[in-house]
Amino acid sequence: MWHYLKRVLIGKPLKTMDEGGQALTKFKALALLSSDALSSVAYGTEQITTVLITLSAAALMYQLWVAALVLVLLFAITLSYQQIIRAYPSGGGAYVVATTDWGQNAGLVAGGSLLVDYMLTVAVSTTSGTEAITSAIPALSPYSVLVSVLIVIGIMLLNLRGMRESAAFLTIPVYFFIVMILVMVGVGLYNIATGQVTYHAAAGLGAPVQGMTLLLFFRAFSSGSSSLTGVEAISNAVPNFKAPKRHNAATTLAIMAGILAIFFAGITYLSYYMGIRPESSQTVLSQIATGVFGHGVLYYLLQLSTALILAVAANTGFSAFPILAYNLAKDKFLPHAYLDRGDRLGYSNGIISLAVGAIVLIFIFHGQTTLLIPLYAVGVFVPFTLSQSGMIIHWFRVREGWWLGKAAINLLGALISLILVIFLLFLHFGNVWPYLIIMPLLLMMFYRIHQHYINVARQLRVEAKTKSVVHEYDGATVIVLVSNITRVTSGAINYARSIGDYVIAMHVSFDENPKKEHKTALEFKAEFPDIRFVDIHSSYRSIATPTLRFCDVIAKRATERNFTTTVLVPQFVPRHPWQNVLHNQTALRLRTVLNSRENIIVSTYNYHLKE
Repeated sequence: MWHYLKRVLIGKPLKTMDEGGQALTKFKALALLSSDALSSVAYGTEQITTVLITLSAAALMYQLWVAALVLVLLFAITLSYQQIIRAYPSGGGAYVVATTDWGQNAGLVAGGSLLVDYMLTVAVSTTSGTEAITSAIPALSPYSVLVSVLIVIGIMLLNLRGMRESAAFLTIPVYFFIVMILVMVGVGLYNIATGQVTYHAAAGLGAPVQGMTLLLFFRAFSSGSSSLTGVEAISNAVPNFKAPKRHNAATTLAIMAGILAIFFAGITYLSYYMGIRPESSQTVLSQIATGVFGHGVLYYLLQLSTALILAVAANTGFSAFPILAYNLAKDKFLPHAYLDRGDRLGYSNGIISLAVGAIVLIFIFHGQTTLLIPLYAVGVFVPFTLSQSGMIIHWFRVREGWWLGKAAINLLGALISLILVIFLLFLHFGNVWPYLIIMPLLLMMFYRIHQHYINVARQLRVEAKTKSVVHEYDGATVIVLVSNITRVTSGAINYARSIGDYVIAMHVSFDENPKKEHKTALEFKAEFPDIRFVDIHSSYRSIATPTLRFCDVIAKRATERNFTTTVLVPQFVPRHPWQNVLHNQTALRLRTVLNSRENIIVSTYNYHLKE
């Protein structure tokens, strides 16, 4: 049943040689990897105006200067990540750059920040999309958490089907949003140029605003910088592109940054010119659309496109998280399970882990994640700072081409990113303090995992210069665990005879039915008179504890005789997997406790049922 359901939901498995067919073109990559960054224009300008309006309506004039600084940072970040793509084409983005240029600790801070940030990306994006859906359909408001979870699960299944299918699906909402915003900005600017829109700004450009401080300006800047989250995703997913991978990834990043810059600048200018003020009942984007389109068809199409891209913006995290987890696992800082490809050639364990983490965040914050946007931003700008400063070290090391100019661009981006991180920590501490707890815990987890793999490698390594010692045993003792006398028992005993010099059958009896236990012993002796039968009595109905004690005693004696000790656990296997739930899992529990003993070999004898 599960097999057929999996095929329906995920599709048939792909051969490894089909991987090239899953690679992304620039057209599809833009849809797959830019949805998070592009969707942020739906709330980036609003974040700026929400801060400035706390002073006065006249202070909204400064949104143009804040937007200009955000665009400078976007320019620096884009050039920096294009350089990262060319210098580090294996993917991993900020993690790989920081590790190479700053060292392991900095790399883990960057990698850990992005892992958490991608979970926040999925949570914030899906809940934002849900808010747009429930605004259109108020009856769904009580079920907002459930709707968000279902969106996450839907996008997870889409990504489990493979990049090509998820990119094909996302092409419609992403390009629909691009067209609608382009039309809105274009029509709005045309209306301004032709005098169809009245100038409603509360203060002229450059006019003095009483009470305006540098602190408030940078607070608005730190809030508006949320528009740049998701820009780094393309550098993390370079291996997913069609060849030439570096060129296609760098070009896609430039296209995405260009679209983002046009949209953000256009929306901010329209917001200023039209005198838009943030309202709790209507978004800034919705107010601009009303001023440009009225409440006609184009207005509702824009709202629909916004809801769609906010809902699917989570896909950027699903594209970048598995590659980042792969790089961390390759360096032995995450479980090796993240190195495995699924049926559809995607890193399924990374995709599923991201979905689970996002769902947990949605439940913790009851689907209301607006307060997490500063935490969401700091999770991006810490890696930004580390990667761009790391690229300065890279250019001074390789000294290729116009390396001084490139280093200067990286320095500008690093300084602005560092200032942003500082302001986010001080001005939004009430929202970003979890970062200071999460990161040490993540680093501790990384190092514990890494130390485990180092210890395993050290213990398993065969020294090249020393001849491996082959231990010669004089014989083998086999303990067969017996529940009752069946075909399974008979087959297990015969198998034990074939591999062991000394065979013991062990049975655990309870107080409940002494006659039945006595009958079991008699039946066994009649069937196997040459095999020693040991009945261990358990007054507390425990099987595992007495079994372990008995096997410890036999193993100790076997060691003294230079014998190996094998415990054979018989079990029958139902014809259909679902039938396993109808039977107890005693064999599984016994193998689990016996595996704790290093001087005991645990083996399973399977008897397959035909019906």
